[in-house]
Amino acid sequence: MKQIAVIGAGTMGNGIAHTFAQSGFQVSLIDVNEVALEKGLATIAKNLDRMLAKEHITEAEKSQTLGNITTYTSIETGVMNADLVVEAATERVDLKLNIFKQLDSLCEAKTILATNTSSISITQIAAATSRPEQVIGMHFMNPVPIMKLVEIIRGYNTSDAVTKTIMELSETLGKVPVEVNDYPGFVANRILMPMINESIETLYNGVAGVLEIDTVMKLGMAHPMGPLQLADFIGLDVCLSILNVMYDGFKNPKYAPCPLLVNMVQAGKLGVKSGEGFYDYSEHRKAEVVSKQFLK
Repeated sequence: MKQIAVIGAGTMGNGIAHTFAQSGFQVSLIDVNEVALEKGLATIAKNLDRMLAKEHITEAEKSQTLGNITTYTSIETGVMNADLVVEAATERVDLKLNIFKQLDSLCEAKTILATNTSSISITQIAAATSRPEQVIGMHFMNPVPIMKLVEIIRGYNTSDAVTKTIMELSETLGKVPVEVNDYPGFVANRILMPMINESIETLYNGVAGVLEIDTVMKLGMAHPMGPLQLADFIGLDVCLSILNVMYDGFKNPKYAPCPLLVNMVQAGKLGVKSGEGFYDYSEHRKAEVVSKQFLK
């Protein structure tokens, strides 16, 4: 496996492209938006500069990594000759199904189709193709170049051979792959998102403030980042989408999103990506609670 195509140049997509390219793979980074591609490449270069400053890589390795990435605005051209396609588009079922229908018609019969979805059914996505045995989930963690875990999710029809190939491939990237089965939220988000949602409920009910909740979890439970800060980092819209998928999948009220989370997303307060969430991400990154207006 030499040629990798990554669809989506956002936070996860450019991180996945970076990781494959740094491991020596030829990577096609695909996005319909040219500006997004430019921003994605700039992010990769910036992250490589950080690694260079810490002497984790050499200047030659930085140049080689960037040289391994080619950008495309055409899916058809970008996936040509790909051994593996990793889809990292927005977490929307309709969008992913449409992409996989296209990939099925455009890619060679040998090509494995993977999705970086954090909660959507692999079986449902695979059903949009004529090759469900070659569709699998590769759920990378953010930031991709640093985080070791990759959840490998088998759809109902995913073959043993494809699973074995992707597990071994993940190891060549320096990752630790963990195989899980295809249920809403998989393992990581089935456990993480209810915790984040309960933290938001705790704030919503006036039990404690943002800083207090995050401090309890950091100092009391040894979490490197508090759940509300983590929600900002993930994106509150992404958290809401994952909770909705689990709520729809399990029909269990414990997965119902907190009204505060819903209100903040509707108001465009999405966390780091929008500059404002539970914290203020203005120039000085003040730990200022900006969600109070939604508690009235």
